Order: sequence, then structure tokens, then C-alpha cells
Amino acid sequence: MVMPVESSMKRDGRTFDHQTLEAIRLMAVERVREGEPAAAVIAGYGFNRTTIYKWIQAARRPGVGIKALRSTKATGRPRRLTPVQERQVFRWVNGRDPRQYGLDFGLWTRAVVAELIDKKFGVKLGLTAVGELLAKLGLTPQKPLQRAYQRDPEAIEKWQRETYPALARQAKAQGAEVFFWDESGFRADTVHGKTWGVRGQTPVVHRPGQRQSISAASAVNANGAFWFCTYDGALNAELLVELLQQMMHRRKKPVHLVLDSLPAHKKATVVGKYVASTNGRLTLHFLPGYAPDLNPDELVWSHVKRTGTARRPLQQGEKLRDKIEQQLAKLQQLPRLVRSFFQAPSVAYIGDC
Repeated sequence: MVMPVESSMKRDGRTFDHQTLEAIRLMAVERVREGEPAAAVIAGYGFNRTTIYKWIQAARRPGVGIKALRSTKATGRPRRLTPVQERQVFRWVNGRDPRQYGLDFGLWTRAVVAELIDKKFGVKLGLTAVGELLAKLGLTPQKPLQRAYQRDPEAIEKWQRETYPALARQAKAQGAEVFFWDESGFRADTVHGKTWGVRGQTPVVHRPGQRQSISAASAVNANGAFWFCTYDGALNAELLVELLQQMMHRRKKPVHLVLDSLPAHKKATVVGKYVASTNGRLTLHFLPGYAPDLNPDELVWSHVKRTGTARRPLQQGEKLRDKIEQQLAKLQQLPRLVRSFFQAPSVAYIGDC
């Protein structure tokens, strides 16, 4: 028998499991029946003195006796949905749109999930119960990625499974390099990211009153190579040719360059003439439309905009072009970081080839 330990502190029975509490109740009542004072027995277990009298009274119930002290399995809140129905809720929410089920709203909220459960199963659940169910299913509220309606899933799958692997094989056979190209714009009066502040009092970040903007183009490959340049204004075909000439200057290996399908990239005759003049040293390939997530260079720009001037706004007298060029030049010296952009799930197809 486990001997009780004297304690001056009162114990909370809720901290014990059911089996331990049952053993304590049975031993305590048995000791009282053997002649020990009830107050002394319960004090030895560290419980409130009134507790043992409840146990003794329960054990005296006719037809029940000592069985009244044994633990019973807690029933808890009755299940409103069956396991099969819960799995169906998961399939509804995971990767699907509420509008596919005839609902008016395009985002999953607890209210929308509750409406669908009522519609399909005839079971009404409160918002708290729906939230608990979603958490149990491993679903959490998240900011969704945005995708254009014009995306062509079949073209994207073909690019990943057929087009890009064929491109990679061709480049390998030629001893060529594969680069991904993209452009981006920067403004000095834009602050990315968040900062802490008192609830209800929006923090103020000081920035230059004079507007500054600059554009940049870059090309990145899976081995960690990174090329960039900055320019003013919007991109057109003539400017693209100038930028491509800069990238190809003194480059020894042929380049297979992957770009998106902007008109300045794809439809201009002047670009085609320049590519033809390289005699195979430069070949252009175009991603499926409305699929920027297939381009690892997008992740480069995302990183650049979350750091650098996004974290430390321009000070008096500083030039945006200088700061962007410094940041990109530093990135150029970090091939391991550049390679990490190719590890994102959306561009995993590149590493598979």
C-alpha cells in the first residue's frame, strides 16, 4: 500500500488521473471503517476535510455501496459529426473554393464552414465548435496566395513535366547555363513588413518626402549565379535588348534564359533579331501565362523587398538607386542564399531535372 504523505497544502483532485483518485477514495473510506478518524485520514492525503464525508456518504447508498467510489468514464460533449463527416469537412476546405459548393463567399471562414455543414449534413454548429473542429483537422486561418483566373493548369503541368525538363537536357548537352529572368520596381516611399506598436495607435515610420523610384532586372540560376542591373522608367523591347547585351557581355557559356510572357519579352521583332544575332549563344524560353510562382527570380525580389530599404528607410540625402545596387551586389556574393530560392515548393520542378 502506498502510504499517504502529510501536507499542509490542500490538493486539487483534478490534478490526479481517474485511477489514482479511485485508489485514494477506496483507501480513505476503508481506513475510516477500520476506526481511524475521518479528519485525520483526509488530512493525511492533503484534501479538504469535507471531501471525505462526501465519499463516506456516497459509499452508504443502498444497492451501490463501495462501487460509488469507483471511477466512471467521462462522456464529455456528444459528438455532433461522425468521423466520416469530419474527414469530408477536411476535403471540402483543403485546397478548394467555397463557391464550388454554391456558397457566395470565396474564402473559408467559420461561418461559411458552418453553413456548408448545415447544408450538407443538417447539423447546426456554433462558430466556436467549428473553430475547434477545424483545429482538430489541422486547418488554420492563413493569408491565401493569389492566382489569376487566366492561369492554365494544363500549360503549367506541361511546363513542369515536359517543357522545362527538355530545356534542361538541351542545355546540359550544349554545356550551357539556364537562367531565370525577371524585373521589379522600387520606390523610396514604400515600407514593407510590420512593426510593433500600442494597440489602436498606428506607428509612424519617417521616410523621404521626395519621391524616388528605380527599376531593376536580374537573372538567377540554380548554381547560385546572380546577375543584375538597374534602369529608369518602364521596360520596352529596345531597353530589353540593351539589358540582354549587358548580361551576355564576356559570357563564355551559352545561355538559355527563361522569362515571363510580357509583350516586351516575347512579341517584339527587335528582341528576336538580337537573339538571332547571337548565333545560339542566347536562347529565350517563356513561362506559361499568369504563373510567376514558377520563376525563382520572383523569390529573389520578394527577399530584396523584405530586407534592405524595407527595413531601413532612406535617410536624408540618400539615393534609392545606390541603396538597391548595394543590396543586389551583396546578394551577388551570397551564392548559398541564391541557391536557397530554388528550394521553394513552387520551383521544386527545377531541381528534379
